[in-house]
Amino acid sequence: MVEISPKAVPPVCKIIDYKKFLYEQKKREKAQKAKASKVVVKEIRFGPNTDEHDFEFKKKHALKFLQDGAKLKAFVFFKGRSIIYKDQGHILLLRLATELEEYGKVEQMPKLEGKRMIMYIAPKKK
Repeated sequence: MVEISPKAVPPVCKIIDYKKFLYEQKKREKAQKAKASKVVVKEIRFGPNTDEHDFEFKKKHALKFLQDGAKLKAFVFFKGRSIIYKDQGHILLLRLATELEEYGKVEQMPKLEGKRMIMYIAPKKK
């Protein structure tokens, strides 16, 4: 005897082969896992003094990633003494967020973690 749903009132039980029951349960879980959507995270790296043309080029790629349904991880990498330009990196990421506003929503505002300032943008639902 196998208990099918213990939370039902009264609990539901069946008389079946237990190994067969476990096999079918595992099969159902695997099918559910296959249907679940996988979250893809794409990264775009900027420097604190990224030029206008480079910014536009990377913004175009970010736009493509968001339209494909992937999350975007945009970060500014500070090398050596360039950490003194934290404010420029923050402005750069906020500018990217405002220009991609109609395609994605900011999940996490720019935050400094070590030598990186990271921001996450999730695509908007269609």
